[in-house]
Amino acid sequence: MKKKVIAVFDIGKTNKKILLFDQNLKVVFQNEQKFPTIQDDDGFECDDIDLIRKWVVSTMEELVSGDEYEPVAVNYSTYGATLAYLGDKGDLLTPIYNYLKPMPPEIPQALYQKYGGQEEFCRKTAGHAMGMLNAGLQILWLKKEKPEVYSKVKHILHFPQYLSYILTGKVVSEYTSIGCHTAMWDFDNKRYHKWLADENIILPEPIPDSTVFETEVAGHKLLSGIGIHDSSASLAPYFLGTDDKFLLVSTGTWCINMNPFNDEPLTSEQLRNDCLCFLSIQQKPVKSSRLFMGHIHDVNVARIADFFHAAGNAYKHVKPDEFLVRKYLSGNDKKLFFKNGVPSDYIDTSVNLGMFSSFEEAYTRFVFDLTLLCADSIRLVIPKNDQVKKLFISGGFARNEIFVRLLGNIFPDKSVYTSEIDNSTAMGAALVVWDVLKTKKPEVDLGLKQWMPFEK
Repeated sequence: MKKKVIAVFDIGKTNKKILLFDQNLKVVFQNEQKFPTIQDDDGFECDDIDLIRKWVVSTMEELVSGDEYEPVAVNYSTYGATLAYLGDKGDLLTPIYNYLKPMPPEIPQALYQKYGGQEEFCRKTAGHAMGMLNAGLQILWLKKEKPEVYSKVKHILHFPQYLSYILTGKVVSEYTSIGCHTAMWDFDNKRYHKWLADENIILPEPIPDSTVFETEVAGHKLLSGIGIHDSSASLAPYFLGTDDKFLLVSTGTWCINMNPFNDEPLTSEQLRNDCLCFLSIQQKPVKSSRLFMGHIHDVNVARIADFFHAAGNAYKHVKPDEFLVRKYLSGNDKKLFFKNGVPSDYIDTSVNLGMFSSFEEAYTRFVFDLTLLCADSIRLVIPKNDQVKKLFISGGFARNEIFVRLLGNIFPDKSVYTSEIDNSTAMGAALVVWDVLKTKKPEVDLGLKQWMPFEK
């Protein structure tokens, strides 16, 4: 008998994956592809959507025709700042433009001027001014720069919904793709921003992420989800894996601090400090802040290692020095590194490394101050009436005991846990359509480990 599974296409900029989840939410099959990029009609690098489309179709055909698995549903998670433009016959009219592609500054500036200025527009749409990364502005760019192409546009889809369209032919929209720095969503009024209607840009009204459509692949009927933005997908396991309110610190090159339980409107000051909001699977704002923490860590550790003639990965073997950390904690949280802020090149050369007796001592102090920086970023998403009692840490820094335990000292009202979830984004995409299996949702293992703060 074939094993019933939910298939998920998890599409990143670099890696494209297909994963199969069984009824216990375990990955029973995974395949990863890297497709060569092509150039768009302006000569700028972009994903080869033809290859991706063919891969999605052929992969599903192979799965439903095989002897091992029975995909009862399929869903999709992708990066969000990308749109697909369809013509009358459902054909794709343009390449899938890269969100790193430059945009003439006069296009967004004219829009900002018309709707209260840049600061107010960005506050209302809860995202920074980022050119093509504001996916909604890509529509305006196409309209202004390529009017002949734009005149043929019948439908506009976010990338996750385009992948769903490939198999279903359904033109839909959903909240998580609209709500993440697209400049499309009016967070004050919980609807599309007025500028879209003023520009006669008609988009589908959003529907819930749990929506599925029946489709047919190689003669086999199955259900297809409508896709989900990867940031919101990665949060979904936490919503379903705990009944407690939480704040997630997702670490890596960027440290992204996400608070789904902060209902205070985004302020202009928070926006200036690199905060934004996106929409969760519950269609509620998730206030988020970010810090270039992984990069700041790597470039400064390279300097410290070079000074002490240590190996580049020596930091991985540094154990917490309880005495040193207690000493630093008694110093009223004054920074030694970054006392004047983070330099433009992220490397703090103002610190005399000769004051430290060893690489281990210098690294401990550096991580202490880096954690203080991270805490400043976390505070930006904590409301005055804070009810969150759990702080989850995922990603690379979850393995840094100094960082993890120190956050417990800085936020004594919160229990600090590290969380290890493999393929959390794909898992989230599977969970939002789980009901199609007609089985009870399995318990979501968040891989939690609680950490105690340093004793003062």
